[in-house]
Amino acid sequence: MLNIFNCDLHVHTCLSPCAELDMHPTALVRKAIEAKLDMIAICDHNSSANVPYVMKAAQTTNLKILPGMEITSSEEVHLLAIFDSLSNLILMQNLIDQHLTGENDEELFGVQAVVNEMGEVEGINKQLLIGATDLSLDTLIDYIHQWDGLAIAAHIDRESFSVLSQLGFIDDEANFDALEITPRTGFDRARIIYPELGKFPFIVSSDSHFINDIGKTSTRMNLLEPTFSELKMALRRQNGRFVMEQPQV
Repeated sequence: MLNIFNCDLHVHTCLSPCAELDMHPTALVRKAIEAKLDMIAICDHNSSANVPYVMKAAQTTNLKILPGMEITSSEEVHLLAIFDSLSNLILMQNLIDQHLTGENDEELFGVQAVVNEMGEVEGINKQLLIGATDLSLDTLIDYIHQWDGLAIAAHIDRESFSVLSQLGFIDDEANFDALEITPRTGFDRARIIYPELGKFPFIVSSDSHFINDIGKTSTRMNLLEPTFSELKMALRRQNGRFVMEQPQV
């Protein structure tokens, strides 16, 4: 039987240079469960090193973790890439590593910590994760789909690092699986502001960089269970699965 599940498809960890160090895997999972989330996607900036540890931290819980990444295209557009398996995420990571240059400035951007499920620091990522790859948006979307992932345009209503702020429009032929809007806009207002984007499913995500932001917002979805395959059907409105854009009563 289909049920309503609370999903947040854009959560960072302490690996992202702009996230607080309290966003380590165990604390993140604990907070998500307290917030009654059913499924989250871990999407750090241009890196996925903490994803396996978040999955391990959640493996004895009912919280579903989807492996993902927030990638910056050559146009400086932020794009969420969400996968069903770590193996496909690793393929994406190998590609990003070949097309991301620069070294992180910890004083300017913060520490990029790889932390395991026990809260132990495994290492410090020295890449400039806040930077942009030299891969175009269309190229990234093609690779994501090649590896059976979902490509979601991040925070389209933001004035920076969004497809609308950087390119000015979203073509009808754009191959996004969904468009993410911020809670400040919300579903109802977004549908009024962006009537030309009616063909795309919208989601609302927390884009959590701080532990107390987890659970402040989520997208309710009508699913059989919180899984990647069910999410894919919901975004395509297949077999009774769908994103619930109505406000929660």
